[in-house]
Amino acid sequence: MEIDSDVKDGSLILIKQGAEARVFESNFVGRRSIVKERFSKKYRHPSLDAKLTLKRLNAEARCMTKARRLGVSTPVLYAVDPLLHTLTFEYVEGHSVKDMFLEFGLHGVVEERMDDIATQIGDAIGKLHDGGLIHGDLTTSNMLIRNGTNQLVLIDFGLSFTSTLPEDKAVDLYVLERALLSMHSSCGNVMDRVIAAYRKSSKQWSSTMNKLAQVRQRGRKRTMVG
Repeated sequence: MEIDSDVKDGSLILIKQGAEARVFESNFVGRRSIVKERFSKKYRHPSLDAKLTLKRLNAEARCMTKARRLGVSTPVLYAVDPLLHTLTFEYVEGHSVKDMFLEFGLHGVVEERMDDIATQIGDAIGKLHDGGLIHGDLTTSNMLIRNGTNQLVLIDFGLSFTSTLPEDKAVDLYVLERALLSMHSSCGNVMDRVIAAYRKSSKQWSSTMNKLAQVRQRGRKRTMVG
């Protein structure tokens, strides 16, 4: 079951289409909201597809909720619809960290602002990891700065999972590092600032940093081979 009919009548406005989901702007009980729909994959058997889609939908909802319990700001989850395969959550007013960093790249880094954002990123990831939660897609597109409070909000937990393994935490950080290098190299070494905050936030940072060094080495080898 999909929500195309609601798109046609204007109650949902498509704002993003990905490989796994569509994201809409909508209203929930009078409040501006986001609806994320995990759509069916036609190449899968219908019953298997329904089970997998529902499993991933519930996993994303659980991970968002767990992140908030760990002290990390995420959008408030309003509703889970297992029939339409949708999550409805708070619309966060603010800019993405990606857009802010691109602005820094064009017009110069505002050091105090950059330090604040990088510190919030490192602190948030440390809380997630110490709580056994891996985000799975740490890019600046999945980080917002809330208007008014300047608070970092992590979004898109579609690839998140629970793990206490230093290897998984290291890969999580490595994904962010590669994203920063490829998209925001003109902002300087932002990752150093993120790591400094991560070390203050995480009680288990040492084992993760050891693994991160190994993950980086593997990444360099793959780059050289490629």
